Amino acid sequence: MKEWTREERYRFLESPDEVRDLYKKISESKYRQTYHIQPVTGLLNDPNGFLHYNDEWHLFYQWFPFGPVHGLKHWYHVSSKDLVTWKNCGLAVAPDKWYDNRGAYSGSALVTDGRLYLYYTGNHRDENWVRTPYTCMAELFEGSWRVHKSKEPLFGPVEGYTEHQRDPKIIKLEEDRYVIVLGAQNDAKQGRAIVFESDNPVSGWKFKGEINVPGFMDFGDMWECPSVQNVSGYNVLMFCPQHITLKYRGQSQNHNGYLIGSMDWDKLVFQPIGQFHELDFGFDSYAAECAARRRTWAETTMIAWMGIPDAEYPTDEEMWSGCLTLPRTLRVRNRRLIQEPLQELTQLRVDEADPDTGILPDACEMNVYNQEKDLDLSLFTKEDGSGGINIHFDYDTKVLIVNRSGMTQLFNEEDGNIRIRKLDNKLDHLRIYIDRSSVEIFVNSGDAVFTSRVFPLDTEHNFKMNTQAEIHIWNLKPAIKDNFVI
Repeated sequence: MKEWTREERYRFLESPDEVRDLYKKISESKYRQTYHIQPVTGLLNDPNGFLHYNDEWHLFYQWFPFGPVHGLKHWYHVSSKDLVTWKNCGLAVAPDKWYDNRGAYSGSALVTDGRLYLYYTGNHRDENWVRTPYTCMAELFEGSWRVHKSKEPLFGPVEGYTEHQRDPKIIKLEEDRYVIVLGAQNDAKQGRAIVFESDNPVSGWKFKGEINVPGFMDFGDMWECPSVQNVSGYNVLMFCPQHITLKYRGQSQNHNGYLIGSMDWDKLVFQPIGQFHELDFGFDSYAAECAARRRTWAETTMIAWMGIPDAEYPTDEEMWSGCLTLPRTLRVRNRRLIQEPLQELTQLRVDEADPDTGILPDACEMNVYNQEKDLDLSLFTKEDGSGGINIHFDYDTKVLIVNRSGMTQLFNEEDGNIRIRKLDNKLDHLRIYIDRSSVEIFVNSGDAVFTSRVFPLDTEHNFKMNTQAEIHIWNLKPAIKDNFVI
């Protein structure tokens, strides 16, 4: 892949015409997804500002328009009536103010009194390239979807922490009480979640302190994308601890996980009632974002970036990178988060394919009902059954292993090619969603999820079942209107 200069990475998008030819080029890629949100051009990473507003779902993603690298970030807007079929709405937040002159970084959204506000990190750098992070706000207007940004940021960085203070999560605790949670790194290079509070969502923000999480105050050197959700009556602290090695995660230093416990906003204490859990046990999942139809957080829905920081992917050579996971319904069972595909996804089913052919459609849903104690299934194999991604469950140890080392196009191998999850019970059911460059494996009604990008060659379009199982495969219709809207 080409080397990008600083000038190329921080070039401002002046006109849609600058990326029109790039859009046409990447539209021809065989790895373009059919029912996953993906960048209109260039790079997509974190989902931002996910919410339900006036009977429609809105979602934004971090976007660099010109190629598959992290550069001058914008917010791109997509919307949906049902969380299944999505349309491109265009650029939402451009880095065009002094306080975000080097990028409109990740954040969240809030609807209050009928108005829709976006909160994000303004990445400012001076002439010496010294960074100052600002927490900023913009209002999004329905219909035109144009954005009005405030003249000044809401607040700047606080002392005692490095320049890494970002990813504001706005939360309305009660009437006239709001908090913003930021991911941060303290001067001792420890990850933290810090809190600001106000009685007004657009002004008057004061630094309140950092959240004390007993047992986790030396857990990675930076916490990205922290948020506190209410799921099934539990408080859930979601965050992405960086530069820490965890069991069963290979050499991966970036994690996307959660703690279940209770949050005291007055004392700023989150008391966990268990260990840190990964949200996803696959190779490519980060920066999870949640939304709900109501402020009570009934029917909580989560989506994440199907990627990891500082990684390269085969489509980088085609000048695009990234996609988002399928939206997932969250609930708590046995003090763990359970993720299940939305029931509405069944509307994508077109017809049932014949599993006896051993052919794996480009876009499909596969349901596997295990009929033995053990299970062994390979996806994306060659016609002779060799290679591919292997899914193996051992009944005696209750260990499920996903091994991608049989794929021809391997990437990010420094993080390892094997992922492991120990199940509490026998493996009964796999629900697998395959798109042109991704696979999402839901285990036993959401007990575990393995999400991964995958880039099969034309010869890798088969599957092989090595144990007895009942298999149903549905072809899925496209759900993304991948048109050119800037």
